[in-house]
Amino acid sequence: MRSTLIVATMLATVSPVLADDDPYGQLNPDEMTWQSFRDRAERGETGMVLCSMGYAMTKSGDHDTARLLFRNCADAGYTGAMNWMGQLDNNGLGGPYDPDAAAEWDRRAAEAGDPVGQFNYGIALMRGHGVARDEAAGRALVDRAAGNGLDIAERLRGADYDLDAVTPDADDWRYAPLF
Repeated sequence: MRSTLIVATMLATVSPVLADDDPYGQLNPDEMTWQSFRDRAERGETGMVLCSMGYAMTKSGDHDTARLLFRNCADAGYTGAMNWMGQLDNNGLGGPYDPDAAAEWDRRAAEAGDPVGQFNYGIALMRGHGVARDEAAGRALVDRAAGNGLDIAERLRGADYDLDAVTPDADDWRYAPLF
């Protein structure tokens, strides 16, 4: 009888730890699976490792998960994730092709001081793609990115801002004025 009482007491104290709704977390969670990264993103978590997984998701073709990860991280201030959101929107990956949204993400990254964002938004301004065309402002942002050490911006500046020097395979039809 005494051994039954001891076992029952032990089970009563152990069983809450095994429950899914344990307030102290999950015992031995799947930390490095792609689904775990998506689950964490759905809970709104961010962090350097979690944000970097958006790149792997994009390269694997899971653009929906990449978009979820990058959006959370961009909203948390990660400028690299803002750049990736611009890339996803500019190419219609995990959502519709949306040059306006792409330019807005690039603008946010540029204003936060990110050289890639400065370069991308500068090009958008020079082309008038997703934003009103303003070649002078675009060149100024490219200059700022070059001043921040971005090699491709230095190359564009050295080519007298000829966009074919940095995007020779660009779909020119995409950037043609609509009116």
